[in-house]
Amino acid sequence: MPSGTNYLLKGRKRRLLRQLKQMGIKDERILQAIAAVPREHFVKNPEKAYDNVALPIGKGQTISQPYTVAFQTLLLNPQKGERILEIGTGSGYQAAILAFLGAEVFSIERIPSLSEEAKERLQKLGFKQVHCFVGDGTLGLPQYAPYDGILVTAAAPAVPKQLLEQLKVGGRLVIPVGKSKSLQRMLCIYKKSSRQFERSEHGFFAFVPLIGKEGWH
Repeated sequence: MPSGTNYLLKGRKRRLLRQLKQMGIKDERILQAIAAVPREHFVKNPEKAYDNVALPIGKGQTISQPYTVAFQTLLLNPQKGERILEIGTGSGYQAAILAFLGAEVFSIERIPSLSEEAKERLQKLGFKQVHCFVGDGTLGLPQYAPYDGILVTAAAPAVPKQLLEQLKVGGRLVIPVGKSKSLQRMLCIYKKSSRQFERSEHGFFAFVPLIGKEGWH
C-alpha cells in the first residue's frame, strides 16, 4: 500500500478512536485492539476502513461498523486464554479483535467462500488462535464446547437454545435479537447455573439476519 495511503489511514484511524471514546468506549484494551488490527485488510474499499459505518464484504453480508464491534466486545469482556465462540465470521475482523485480546476463537460461517477468505486473511496477519469452520451457526460448535463467551454477529429471531447449552457456567452470550428487517435489541446473557440465566438489554442495532435451524430460514 502506498505510503501516502498509509498516512491517510493512520489519520482516519486516530479520528475513529476519538469518535469511539466520545461514544462511550473507554476500555483501553478494546481501543488498543481497534488501533492495532488493520481493518483495511478486512474490507473491499480500504479508504473507508476507518469510517464508523458498516461496509459490504460480498455475498450480501457486511462488516459491522467499528462502534458495534467495540460495543459487542465490551459486553462480552473477553479475557486472555478464554475460549470464545463467534457466530458469523464474515471477513474475520471481529475474530481478529478477540484474538488480539488473547482469546482462542472458534468462528463459524455459513458461506464457504467467506470462511475460506477469512481463514487465509487471519493466517496471513498472524492470528493463529482463530479456528474457522463452515456450518449452521445457530447450532454452535458442540464439539469444542463449553465456551467462556459466545458472540453472535447477526440478528436472531430468538436466542438459540443450543448456544445457551454450549456456554460455560459463568459465561456470557452477546446477541442481537429482533425482526430481521428492523432494529434489533442487543442482549447480554450471563449463565448463572445450568438452568439459570441473567439477561440485560443494551440498546438497538441493525444486523443482517442470522440464517439457520434456530434462526431465520
